[in-house]
Amino acid sequence: TMDLGTRKVKQLTRHSAIDTSPSYSPDGDQITFNSDRGGSQQIYVMNANGGNVRRISHGKGRYATPVWSPRGDLIAFTKMLKGTFYIGVMRIDGSGERLLDKDFLVEGPTWAPNGRVLMYFRQQRSDSSGGGGGANLYSIDLTGHNKRKVITPLDASDPAWSPLIPN
Repeated sequence: TMDLGTRKVKQLTRHSAIDTSPSYSPDGDQITFNSDRGGSQQIYVMNANGGNVRRISHGKGRYATPVWSPRGDLIAFTKMLKGTFYIGVMRIDGSGERLLDKDFLVEGPTWAPNGRVLMYFRQQRSDSSGGGGGANLYSIDLTGHNKRKVITPLDASDPAWSPLIPN
């Protein structure tokens, strides 16, 4: 982390594993991230000061891109299992894992400001003639229903929501 006032940098993890994709909890007290410290890519949560590191994902496959919900009750993620990518959510203790969508490649979940909808990108597998394979944005609610393709003029990936602006 970096203190923007003093520009001092503080390293939060110290080991040979690869730790990536940090995401702060809405209250700033915790950080979720992914790490291969247990042998495969999994989701961890730690205190914002680097203490109390705990693994929260325990399913089969590899987990990536954890993102804390605006309400602080869920973590969205990408999961890779047997050649298929999934977008899912779990509670912050790792329980209640739900897979919402799957395809050849789905990644980059990001939360709507209301915490009820995810947006992500989905890439179709190219067909044998070289057609297809385009990347598109999709939104889906937390039940896994109401999936909608977001129309863009060109391929699109890595969506980001505008924050809610109070009246």
